[in-house]
Amino acid sequence: MNKKWFLLGVMALFAVLAIAACAPAAQPTSAPPTAAPAQPTAAAGQATAVPTPKPTVERAAKGGIRKSTSTYKGDLNLWVLGYTPGNAFANPFDNAVEQFMKDNPDINVTITGYPPNDEGFTKLSTALQSGQGIDLLRLPSDRLPGFVRDDLVEPIDSYLTDADKADILPNVLDVVRVKDGKAWAWPLWVVPMGIYVNSDVFKEAGVELPAKDWTWDQFVDAAKKTTFKRANGEQVYGFSGFVDPGVINTWGLWMNQDPSVRPITTDGKYGLNSEAAASGLQRFADLALVHKVTPPDFGSQKDADVKGGFSNKQYAMVVDATGFAPQLKNNKVNFEIYPLPTVNGNKLTVGAVGLIAVAKQTDDQKRLAAMDLGRYLTSAEVQEDVPPGSNVSTGFYLAPGARKSVKVVDPLDKFLTVLPDMWITPLVPDWAKFTRLFHPEYQNILFGKEKPADAMSKIADEAQKYLEIQ
Repeated sequence: MNKKWFLLGVMALFAVLAIAACAPAAQPTSAPPTAAPAQPTAAAGQATAVPTPKPTVERAAKGGIRKSTSTYKGDLNLWVLGYTPGNAFANPFDNAVEQFMKDNPDINVTITGYPPNDEGFTKLSTALQSGQGIDLLRLPSDRLPGFVRDDLVEPIDSYLTDADKADILPNVLDVVRVKDGKAWAWPLWVVPMGIYVNSDVFKEAGVELPAKDWTWDQFVDAAKKTTFKRANGEQVYGFSGFVDPGVINTWGLWMNQDPSVRPITTDGKYGLNSEAAASGLQRFADLALVHKVTPPDFGSQKDADVKGGFSNKQYAMVVDATGFAPQLKNNKVNFEIYPLPTVNGNKLTVGAVGLIAVAKQTDDQKRLAAMDLGRYLTSAEVQEDVPPGSNVSTGFYLAPGARKSVKVVDPLDKFLTVLPDMWITPLVPDWAKFTRLFHPEYQNILFGKEKPADAMSKIADEAQKYLEIQ
């Protein structure tokens, strides 16, 4: 894929998304996500197969795209990023799958959850390579090129209807055209990162909420003022975030140093061994090393610990994706969504496009049934069937949808303002290898064990090999 046109396409994508997401959507009668979007609520270490979900509402067959056009009878195995029974990502998928099975009584869908970290993605890859126990998968866009290269997923082009093509935002569809001009997954939603601000912690610390057009210095000042010890001896920290090879949650807080600070530069070179990148990384690491506003295990915390600390008022601020917001709203946590603070006037957030892909199939009817389920799980109809309510505050969608017909609701609409400033992870087949190479060096920087310039230069040759767009 031509890098220049890809980057231009991504910029156009978010301009379109910002407009489309704000405009009134076609009202059907209706969430987290991605696990993605994702990425938010982590599952435990192992991929977990879940029995056929029990409906939370009485359902009747509705027809339309819910009814598979295949004659397939049997099982479909759906792997969902971030799914743990009962969590924010589970209820939407449980209810959606229940509706699909009501319309297709001969098809039984089993959900398997896998965590949004390197271990989870390894389990996913192993399942795909084995060709057993997986028919569809919810994944972030950065994982797709590797699966396409290894011939583990199916192209969707011949299954796209005219209605699909008119509804899916064109540049979102372009994101999944990673080989031979074909689309290799059903676009689900767009997942940016934001700063979650716990209003109760700020109030307890006697600190006013800052303006949302804040700078890095104002962010650091707020983190310092909300790092304090309670009367009972409990320590409260101003900031935390999840650091893992499988996620990019924290990257925007140092990539905003300069527009040149990117893993891949505009001319296709490894770009993190620059003076600007070293400056940004050191500035971010100083939250722990100099300002002492992060917990002692910052950089090695589990996702559940970061989220739990914020929910339990141990952290005043965390950086996370959209899917965490509905969970907090459901749990009646008082929070606000802020854009990442600016540095040198640079606005930036990072993220990916959440997708539903169909695993490689030898059975034509099963493939068609899987494609029909993929279409349904990325449609406006699924939001109609799983509307905003007491169990799922945002309905099925946990991030701004990839279709024009999907309407986002509070609190997801708080992320719309950051979409035009979003950097999307590069679509390179060896992205996972790069993040595994980068991660230990990143941790060493955060722990104060290495200087950023030394750490990033040390991996430069190998990083360049992984980041080449093939």
